[in-house]
Parts: sequence; C-alpha cells; structure tokens
Amino acid sequence: MTHQNVFDPRTMQTRMQTRMETLHDWLAITMPNKNYHLQRIAGDASFRQYFRLTQNNQTFIVMDAPPEQEDCKPFINITKRLLQAQINVPKIMAQNLPKGFLLLSDLGNIHYFDQLKQADITPEHATALYGNAINVLLKLHERLNTKGLPLYNKKLLIQEMDLFKHWLLQEYIGIALTKQIQNILDTIFNLLAHEALSQPQIFVHRDYHSRNLIWNKSGDPGVLDFQDAVAGPITYDLVSLLKDCYIKWPKQQIQQWANDYFMQIAKYHTNIEQEKFMRWFNLMGVQRHLKASGIFARLHLRDHKSHYLQEIPRTLSYIIDLGNDYPELEELIQYIQNQVIPSISRSNR
Repeated sequence: MTHQNVFDPRTMQTRMQTRMETLHDWLAITMPNKNYHLQRIAGDASFRQYFRLTQNNQTFIVMDAPPEQEDCKPFINITKRLLQAQINVPKIMAQNLPKGFLLLSDLGNIHYFDQLKQADITPEHATALYGNAINVLLKLHERLNTKGLPLYNKKLLIQEMDLFKHWLLQEYIGIALTKQIQNILDTIFNLLAHEALSQPQIFVHRDYHSRNLIWNKSGDPGVLDFQDAVAGPITYDLVSLLKDCYIKWPKQQIQQWANDYFMQIAKYHTNIEQEKFMRWFNLMGVQRHLKASGIFARLHLRDHKSHYLQEIPRTLSYIIDLGNDYPELEELIQYIQNQVIPSISRSNR
C-alpha cells in the first residue's frame, strides 16, 4: 500500500530555516556570549530536535520542541520529580515555553546502546551495565509516587496495540484483516490489557531502554526521554530495558536479569510469586512490542524516518520467542511468524 506524502520538501525546508533563526535569536539572549558552536545530535522518535551547544569548553543540550507538536510542560514537571528523587537527569538551565526551547545540562554522549553494541563486550560487563540500570529502576519505583500522572488504563493499552493493526498490518504491509484475525487480535489485546492492569501500578518511565540511558564511569546512568511517564504496570520499564527493540540478548540471559530485579522487589511486594511475575513480564513485552512495531511503521510512513523499519523484525521476534510458553498466544504467534514476518520481508525489498 502506498502512503501519500503530505510533506512539501520546500515548505519543510523554509520552516526549518525559520525555526533555526528563532532558536539562534533565543540563544543570543540566553547565553553569556554569542561565541558558541551548535551541533545537531540524533533525535528520538518524535518531532523534537536536539543540539549540543559548546561554549568556553562547556557543553549543554538544546531541546527544540515545536509547540504545535510538542508540549514541554510534562518534561519540566517530570524533571523536577526525578531530580528530587536524586535520579541522574538533565537539569533545566533556561527555558522558553512559548517558543518550545529548553537549555539542558549535558549528561554525556555515550549511550548505553554504544557500550552494549561493542563487539568485545563481555557478559560480565553487560551484566554490570544492566545491573546499574536496574538499580535506577528500583530507585524510580521506591522514591516516586504516581500522584498527578496519567493512568496507563485499558483504553490507552488497547490504543497502543491498535497501532500494530493500523500502521503495520494495514498501512505498511497492506493486509486486509479478516473477521477471524480481527477476533483473534481483539481477544489477545483484551487479555494483555487485563494482565497489565493486574500488576501493581507504579511510576513508569515508559521508554526506558539503551538509547535513553547515558553511560558514565560513576555507574549511575543518565536517564533521558521521560516526559511521557505514567502510572502503570510494575514490569513495563523492565521489559523496555531487557527486551529492547534496538538490541537483543539470549532468552536465558534476559530471564536471569529479570529474576535479579524480581529478587529485589520481592522484598517489598511479598505477595508476588516469581512465576506470576515472569508471566506479567513476558505478556507485558507482547503488548509493548505490538505497539512498537506499529510505531516504527508509522515513523516510516508518516514521518519519513525509514531507518526504523530495520527494528521491526527484532521487535516482533520477542513475541515469537515465547513459542509454546503461553498457549493463549499460540494463534498470535503463528500469525506473526507465518503471515506478518514474510510480508515485512517482501515490503522491505
């Protein structure tokens, strides 16, 4: 299926030039002097742009969040909460909300992903990195309450999984959903939402993975991209971290790291059995990976960020890896394995 290009390249270029001029005008007022260097750095899966600003041997991060597409207020609100909880997040040095600009402290330029993708990384090094990231998760869960956060309710959980149906199956692959497949998906979506809502509901970062964690020598990773935090399932952030859409580890290793986390939370949640926790963890992964595969297709079709297509097979492979572990997922797994993955391979040619 072809997807209409709604962007006029010339209009987009003009808007970007105007946006950069507005940014430089703000920085001219904000910075001590005008002698600075601005370098664009990799952004996230949103309309935000990021720049590293260097001045007098100091570096800062500039967030450019166009107000018509992005709201900086949640970022500012969650930043305050995380700093109060002594989580290593960027400090806000200056802001212009009407224009959508923030000047942030720079936590560094080495992401967890960069460390974990090294060819010579040892199992011990990887375990140490994930151990540090899990320690931050435990701090998030122990020190932060859910007051005022949006709820990760059934409606939102289902809406996220519908991204898989709409953007991946219908828009990208071009599959016409039969009534049988629609019924299978609806049944499984309801099951996954129920399992998510059965869990203890805590502070959830919502995008806690290797590209949103900054490595440093202290062992206290910097945390980024937390503005979409919600009150949600206790396994959600752990799934984001260990069943990462951008890097994959052997199933047994993932289970071991998940068990390390469980042993820590079991001290406080004494009513959670390990088998129940692992079921929550694995089914939460299915929900997240259905959502993520749909988002990657949308990023390609709507936002022209086609490099995200390469992440879809890995993302869906986590669902296939569950195999016969959960009989209630059998029809979904067979459908993804026999219909969706081959169709993606053909579409990517």
